[in-house]
Parts: sequence; structure tokens; C-alpha cells
Amino acid sequence: MNISKRGKITLAVIIVLFILAIVINFVGMKDVSSFANKNNNKYVAVVRIDGPIYGGDVNQNMLGGVSGSSSEDIMYELREATRDPNAKAVLLRINSPGGTTGATQEIAEEIDKVRNSGKPVIVSMGDTCASAGYWLASKGDYIFASPATITGSIGVYMDYTNVSELMDKLGVKNEKIKSGTHKDILSMYRPITDEEKTILQKMVDDIYNQFVQTIADGRHLEEAKVREIADGRILTGKQAQAYGLVDAMGNYYDALTYAGNRVGINSDVIPTRSYSKGMTLRGLLSAEMNNTAQNFASRIVDEAINAMSEKTAVVR
Repeated sequence: MNISKRGKITLAVIIVLFILAIVINFVGMKDVSSFANKNNNKYVAVVRIDGPIYGGDVNQNMLGGVSGSSSEDIMYELREATRDPNAKAVLLRINSPGGTTGATQEIAEEIDKVRNSGKPVIVSMGDTCASAGYWLASKGDYIFASPATITGSIGVYMDYTNVSELMDKLGVKNEKIKSGTHKDILSMYRPITDEEKTILQKMVDDIYNQFVQTIADGRHLEEAKVREIADGRILTGKQAQAYGLVDAMGNYYDALTYAGNRVGINSDVIPTRSYSKGMTLRGLLSAEMNNTAQNFASRIVDEAINAMSEKTAVVR
């Protein structure tokens, strides 16, 4: 390929990305402010949590293959719903297997702010609303689930990998200079000590106790009752209702109707509104570059493996 042709292709890609970024941002602005309800009618704000819950701007990398819900994005939507005078209630649609504790607590704090503003938060569980997903669900005023929704999984874990024996067999030694005894805790290049296991167990127990207390407070249950099922087990929506973790069986539209009726919206079709920051051109280009880099790296690895395989075949 000559330089001139390559340059034209690059320019064409940039133009396409630029146009796509404009479209994405236009859609985002439409949800946020440009198309405000002209009749000042009441509506239900819909906030969706899909996939694993992470901190930061996860969705900025959506073209790079990362999926999930960004705590920054969800917090933004909840704050917009709180500030919007026409949003009388919030429907929190959750379809998530869980996520990181820090990101979950950030979102939970914003849910509290919505409720403290006088707006009810109604939760609709999707296929899965487990672990950190249920942590957030328990912050709502009323929870809907389908009978077969996978929920529960109340618990905390921390995993780690130890490859020290493999490194020894390969004759590779990892060395480091550190400021303190536990600075390299959870390093995969050495076993963890009994003292470190105690430190980590205390961390896990602390987060677990916070989880249990959040559910006990949110669901008005005795802490001891929560602990009976807070051993990591998963539950169906129907089982969760029997334990007091869910209020009613119903799908998204049942939850939406309930949310609307609760704030005096009694029409057959409940008006809704969602909020989105959209994606910036910088974020879009960054995501595309990230995706390109990943594909390039993957190609190099594949070629290296193929080359090694061919060499091995020749030696044999």
C-alpha cells in the first residue's frame, strides 16, 4: 500500500469517527436537556445499571470491548433525576452480577440523595441482580423481580494467584525493593503469609459487615436474619421474596406502572425520561485507538505463536 492511499484511508476513518461522535453526543444531549417536556408534565426517570459495576468511565472504552456500568455515569444520571423538577420518581433497572465495592457505595450514596429529596426509588430486577447489584437494589423503596431472576449472592471475596512454584521451575526469580513488609501483599510471585491472610480476612469481613448492615437497614430486617442467607448463596426472585429481599413479582412495566401510580401518574402509558452524558470525540477516538492497539497486539502474539509452532514442527 502506498503512502497516499494509506493517508486517504486514515483521513476517511477520522471523518467517520468525527461524524459518529457528533451523532452520539446529539443523542446524549437529547436525553439530558434539549428536549425537555414542554408541558411540564410529570414523568418517571429511568436509570439503568447493566453488566458489572466498576469505578471510573468504563463506557468510554466500549469500543475496546469493555462492557459494564460506570459509577460516574450512573451517579450523573441519578443526580440529574434528583435535580429535575418534573421527574417525580426514579425507576432503577438493574441487570448486573455485581461489581466493585467502592463503585457500588458511590452509587448507593446517590440513591440515598434521590430518596432524601422526596422522590421514591423503585427497583426492577432483570435476569440477574446479584451481589453488588442487590446491594444497590436494597437501597430502593420497593423492589420488583421476576420469579426466576437470579439474585442474592450476598457476600465478599478476594482472590489471588500464586505462580511462585511455576517461576521456580522456569528458573525465573522475581526481586523487589519495598518500603514495608506488606507492600507487595497479594503479589503472585510469592505465597502470602499467615499474617497477611489475617489482614486480608479482616478487610473482607469489614466489607461483608457493611454489606449485611446495608441490607438490614434497607429492607428493615434483623441483621441476624440477613446473615442466615448472607453466605454467598444465589436465590431466585421467588425465593428472595420469601426471605423479604424482594417486595413483589413483576417485570419492568409492572415496576414502571407502580412508580408512576405512586407519584400520581395514572395514565395507561407512564411517561419516562433518561439521562446520558453522551460520548466525547476524545473518548470515542481513545476507545477506537485502544481497540486498534489491542487488535495489533493480539495479531503479534498470534504470529509469534504460529512461528514457534512451525519452528517446533521443523525440529521434530
